[in-house]
Amino acid sequence: MSGLKLFRTDTTNSGMTEVVPRLAEVEADVQGLVEAHMETLLGVRFLASEYSTGPVHGGRIDSLGLDENGSPVIIEYKRGTDAGVINQGLFYLAWLMDHRAEVEHLVRDRLGTTAEARVLWSAPRLICIAGDFTRYDVHAVREHRRSIDLVRYRLFGSDLLGLETVASVSGGMQVARRARRRAVARAAADVQGPSMVELASTVDEVLLGLGDGVNRVERKQYRAYQRLRNFACVCPPQRSKLLVYLKVAPKDVDLVPGFTRDVYGLGHHGTGDLEVQLRTPRDVERARELFRASYAAA
Repeated sequence: MSGLKLFRTDTTNSGMTEVVPRLAEVEADVQGLVEAHMETLLGVRFLASEYSTGPVHGGRIDSLGLDENGSPVIIEYKRGTDAGVINQGLFYLAWLMDHRAEVEHLVRDRLGTTAEARVLWSAPRLICIAGDFTRYDVHAVREHRRSIDLVRYRLFGSDLLGLETVASVSGGMQVARRARRRAVARAAADVQGPSMVELASTVDEVLLGLGDGVNRVERKQYRAYQRLRNFACVCPPQRSKLLVYLKVAPKDVDLVPGFTRDVYGLGHHGTGDLEVQLRTPRDVERARELFRASYAAA
């Protein structure tokens, strides 16, 4: 991976051996590995492999899935560097949007009626996984109004896989920061007064400001902040607090009653096992390290 070196320590002889990165022998090896562990690696539930787009369109989608927010996901793989992977993926993404009923039927067959009812067509995604990308690829995705993630892979030894997000762009994020703030403020104002409006806006700014690759996905029950996978979900403000769910292991946090709570196994909107309760701007400052930890984990 770009600039990354991996070493295996030998505690017996106090030595250190570099684990040399390599590409897969064939593209299918990468595809098989990702499809077998798609939810763990990408936060995407597997739907289909080599999905035919029919005789008229004449193509096969490498992998189809559904992410944590219900967005349909197309995943395309290349063993090395291939200038055509993005255009190929966009070609299939256009087919996907024209065949919503077919995709929903597939979701129902594989994941059930509940998943079918939650399909989010406002934010379909394309994930390209390849040995590498050029600067032209990175520039190209930023010119499109689609949600696209470029992910570089490397194999280390016989049992290690590395994934690195090279670029991440969301079609839903092509609006000015001021417009985003107004949208968040209006949503909060429908429920509460000025203090909750300002708190929701502050949290939005903090989460979006964690990195260039942060995308936001709007659902009725929550707003997800995503870096390939969700790292934070913010629910609409309650009367006196704002609930944020993070991908941080509660066992690794000193839980504070009234501020943080372990919600593993408990039903709630969004994803994440750590609930953070925000009531004041000071709470947002207290939560910043937790936000960063969840962002890093994603």
